[in-house]
Amino acid sequence: MNNHFHIGSCAWSFEDWRGSFYPADLPAGRWLGWYAHVFNAVEIDATFYANPPATTVGRWLAEAPAHFRFTCKAPKAITHELRLRDCDGVLGEFLETMQPLHGHVGAILFQMPPSFTPERDSTALRDFVLGLPHGWRYAVEFRDADWHRPHFVKLLEDHNVCWVWNDMTSVEDQDQAPFGFLPETADFRYVRLMGDPRTKYGAEGERAFAYGKVLWSREQAIESWAVRLHKQAEHVKAVYVMCNNHYEGFAPETCRRIAERLGVEITLPGAGMEERVEKGPRQMKLL
Repeated sequence: MNNHFHIGSCAWSFEDWRGSFYPADLPAGRWLGWYAHVFNAVEIDATFYANPPATTVGRWLAEAPAHFRFTCKAPKAITHELRLRDCDGVLGEFLETMQPLHGHVGAILFQMPPSFTPERDSTALRDFVLGLPHGWRYAVEFRDADWHRPHFVKLLEDHNVCWVWNDMTSVEDQDQAPFGFLPETADFRYVRLMGDPRTKYGAEGERAFAYGKVLWSREQAIESWAVRLHKQAEHVKAVYVMCNNHYEGFAPETCRRIAERLGVEITLPGAGMEERVEKGPRQMKLL
């Protein structure tokens, strides 16, 4: 059952990780290769902003071991600008761009903005889900609680589209986990441990923290999530757990601790890691 779990961070290109996760002298162009020998999944954030060049997708593919899985954020042009309307062409172009990675892609993620609400957008959601191209797995993250209604759950369930479970609990309630409404709509689960968005930027829009170590531990919440996900793995084909720096301050350590509770061993880089990477892929050791 342990090989059900695909655990990683929301993106991998963080300068703050230099010296704490990446060696200080490791070029940024080699970060994904280093990362992929520690974790077995990552959420690609860059695709939210623009379609990557074919050369970039090819490099991602070359650096991914056979067991490694990507989840890919759909472009904001689809979710935030077109708001799922009249976007067949944009979506088709995105999927064509990502096609070389197809065998490594666990899911395409549509992260909807808080302003995407049933009152204005329910028809757009229905038409979009009905028109999704076959051959990929899809996941939708809602940021407005008004979507928490049975007929929207059934829409996603009927088309095997995953309802993303998102933990954005505030720092003040950091030991809690939001288990009020967690629909099971697909044959896989997608969990995003995002954390408090206030830990991202200060009052003037400046960076609020450096993400090189755990700043606010969510030990009890991690334990609660692990218990729930361990039970889920008995009923689904895969479980994707993506951890954000904003959750605890340092996503690699969050990944390691939730993996440990799920029976997956992750060893964060230390002495001798560079030698192991140079010799070739090292998969996550399953207990």
